[in-house]
Amino acid sequence: MSEQWMRVNLVEGSVSFCFSRPAAEALRQEIQALMERMRAIARAKASGTPLAAQAAMEYQHVGEVFLEVFCNPNIWPNPYAAKVLLTVRDQRMRLTTEAELNRLVEDLNQFLESATP
Repeated sequence: MSEQWMRVNLVEGSVSFCFSRPAAEALRQEIQALMERMRAIARAKASGTPLAAQAAMEYQHVGEVFLEVFCNPNIWPNPYAAKVLLTVRDQRMRLTTEAELNRLVEDLNQFLESATP
């Protein structure tokens, strides 16, 4: 399995780490499911229909580094305002920060377009 560098742009700065295409595709699927839950919440709020709390996204990948992406869809008004908690760590360092969900989607799409299969 070939890993390449993925860059995630943050509000201030960026973080890059080795990531594989299959892991990126799995993350994209998790994000798509999260966005569907967020849209369901927005529709329910707009129509005044009660909706049970939706499950949070808790994506984890263990590779050259450990990557965790967490998002609670119940606290954001829509996917465009949402932020995720991003953790990247290995044996020597740990970075935990917020990233904008829509920016993460753009970075992920860019990685997948350039990643070799």
